[in-house]
Amino acid sequence: MNKYRIKDFIKIGGGSACPGDRIEPAVELVKKGKLDYICFDSLSEVELNAFKLHKMEYPDEGFDVFMEERLRAILPLCVSNKTKIIGNMGAANPLAAQKLAINISRQLGIKGIKIAAILGDDVYEIIKKLNTTVLETNDTVDKFGDKLISAYAYIPCIPIVEALQKGADIVITGRVGDASLFLAPMMYEFSWQEDEWDLLAKGILIGHLLECAGQVSGGYFADPPYKTVPNLYRLGFPIAEVFPDGEAIITKVSESGGEVSVATCTEQLLYEVTDPTCYIEADVITDFSEVDFVQVGKDKVKIGGKIKGKPKPKQLKVNLGVKEGYIGEGIVWYVGPGAYERAKLAGEIIKKRLSHIVNLKAENLRFELLGINALCGSFEDTPKMVPNEVGLRVAARTSTKSEALKITREIETIDNNGPAGIGRMPRKEEIKKILGHYVTFIPRDKITTKVIIMEV
Repeated sequence: MNKYRIKDFIKIGGGSACPGDRIEPAVELVKKGKLDYICFDSLSEVELNAFKLHKMEYPDEGFDVFMEERLRAILPLCVSNKTKIIGNMGAANPLAAQKLAINISRQLGIKGIKIAAILGDDVYEIIKKLNTTVLETNDTVDKFGDKLISAYAYIPCIPIVEALQKGADIVITGRVGDASLFLAPMMYEFSWQEDEWDLLAKGILIGHLLECAGQVSGGYFADPPYKTVPNLYRLGFPIAEVFPDGEAIITKVSESGGEVSVATCTEQLLYEVTDPTCYIEADVITDFSEVDFVQVGKDKVKIGGKIKGKPKPKQLKVNLGVKEGYIGEGIVWYVGPGAYERAKLAGEIIKKRLSHIVNLKAENLRFELLGINALCGSFEDTPKMVPNEVGLRVAARTSTKSEALKITREIETIDNNGPAGIGRMPRKEEIKKILGHYVTFIPRDKITTKVIIMEV
């Protein structure tokens, strides 16, 4: 990568942790945070494969369903404040997401901006041809047969940097690593090279702290009465003030709720981390086992200590999506005196009917009493304290939709045919497709990325 430009420092905001994340904290960031960049993380393995499944039914969709609402809320502000937008909101269809962004820009009367789509993460055909080994099963990919619906590689941030070099104001990607979304603007603004491992490691660490948005500013950290966080109802999302040497301060908009502290940063640092000496991303392998956080002001934490980088992995992680049948699920509530006994009786009735009358063919058939043993204990446990409202949940995995329907039908009919006293709470019957998530690896040189830029 050629030397391009160097700023004194940049400010990057963490705009979301999932597709449906709150929009008003992102608006606040752009309005008051004086950001150079705002990055949106819209993907997990579950979400990406769900978007792929949706795209199979609706070819012009398959991207973050909240993208339009988000862009309409922040785009005019971003253009006015010269804040660039980066996000993996393209999911399974970056080109369609780019098209939507162009249409939104035109409808808002915004002209003269460049919108980039990054391609290359969809490696479905390549994986099938290579027939790689699946991490969890130690079998080759072909064993999935036609149940395999997707294969997305975690591509590096370099194509995002290329898009920024070409003047992109909005960069829309598919499966780029969450932290790599934040590394890209650092590489671009500070001219970090692809083999400056310690700098890249610092950038990945900063990205990892920001990628879950409100978690590092006190959201998931809150745990009363042990850990209290102020004004969570208007939790602010985080900002990183980053310098050319990789030094950084994590903060937030001063008027927003939440907190940024050594404790919140430490918890987020360890989030989804197995080995802090070997945190693997497509761009670099990071050792942050000697990182040190220092509180330098109210809601201001400086990242210190020794952060070391190792050469990027020769193979890239690939997320596989596999059709694995259906889940049939139903919930019904009982209220008042004897609620527990009636919910228990309803469960016993349904259990016998599924076994002796409707002949359910299923795996992992579960009976749970919500509020009593859904998460801890078993259906057979007797509660020490009897509540006056109890929900009965029945669920099972099935190979066909018709078998899953047997579950929902039993819940639907239990009110007239079972115990009295059903509460007027929303009863739930639902059939969901099961998507299995597996991992394989692909040689880096088998992937070709592409940057497509359109000007509005």
